Amino acid sequence: MTHPISTTDHATVTIRHETVRTMLRLARALRRLALRLARPWPDTPETAEFDPGHEAVMMGYDFHLTPQGPRLIEVNTNAGGSLMAHCAQNPGFPVGPDFPPASFDPEESHQKRLLDTFWNEMALFTGDPLTRPRRMAILDDRPGEQFLYPEMVACATLLTQAGTPCVIVDPSELEMNESGVFHQGERVEMIYNRHCDFYLETPPLAGLKAAWLNRQICLTPNPRAYGLLADKRHLVTWSDPVALRNLGCPPDEADFIASLVPETRFLHQVDGETIWKERNRWVFKPCQGFGGRGVLIGDKISRSRFDSLDKSATLIQRHIPPAMIPMDDQGTTLKSDIRLFVYRDQLLGVAARGYRGQVTNFREPGNGFLPVRILYPKIPGLPDALK
Repeated sequence: MTHPISTTDHATVTIRHETVRTMLRLARALRRLALRLARPWPDTPETAEFDPGHEAVMMGYDFHLTPQGPRLIEVNTNAGGSLMAHCAQNPGFPVGPDFPPASFDPEESHQKRLLDTFWNEMALFTGDPLTRPRRMAILDDRPGEQFLYPEMVACATLLTQAGTPCVIVDPSELEMNESGVFHQGERVEMIYNRHCDFYLETPPLAGLKAAWLNRQICLTPNPRAYGLLADKRHLVTWSDPVALRNLGCPPDEADFIASLVPETRFLHQVDGETIWKERNRWVFKPCQGFGGRGVLIGDKISRSRFDSLDKSATLIQRHIPPAMIPMDDQGTTLKSDIRLFVYRDQLLGVAARGYRGQVTNFREPGNGFLPVRILYPKIPGLPDALK
């Protein structure tokens, strides 16, 4: 199967260093809140209650940039695109049909940071700081058909060349028994989870669910990480400073978090006719959606579609338009959002995604990752070469 992924190189997204710091500060504040509460959203499955002792690689915090500063749109536990975004910053990396490259340098700084997150997850899982997984798998639903499959290949290549053989599998390719998780007779000790059944609720993941709850596999990201940070229902709380204070969040931190999270509410808790009249000001999101699926911009929604929404399973979020990036002198523009890749409190990378359409997607020509330029403040008296 051909995967038409290409890195867009027609524009650069410029971000002030203070903006990046603000976004990272928010990511760290949300993690502190999640760890302090130590509980997922109420009424989540049992898998979210189980604490494996580690967190989640490749957390993604997605922002829209506004004149008033960054605004958090959502959090993802299986955020893809880190290596593709790295390509956008480094023209020497192959893109398009030549991606992924045949080899990587495990000691290159970005790639080493990614590898260290996996090693650290395994160390936390086992309690041994020197333990590395002897064999890994990257898991997704029919991975060969996924749009970011080439990046999975790139990640598997990087892990294998760093000394941990890694395969890419569909859940049906794994065997589970009382001894653990296996692929073609070989024990798999760690899974990089790209599957969008975040709580392991569907039948194809029943065996993996049992293995994970029995601590037979290090699964990252995992249901608990999703329940603590990426379940979209948290946005309702995060956008409400009073609710945050009631959870024990310090007042200054509560105000800071709420100032960066657009107002979010449950559709069933508001007056439907009022929201319909004000629909241009809202975005409608399924509570358990992913990849932009089911997301509706208010000014595009029809009355029949609005009336058909499952109000108990739909969020409304204040519409924060994405930044518009000029592409040429003829006025051509791309919408753009910013994704921070974060592991625990560590910033792994900053990505800009350029796209057309209602929500982020790379399937149209010209869409893709954009180079990011970070503007640092000038320091008086510091030589230009060191600024």
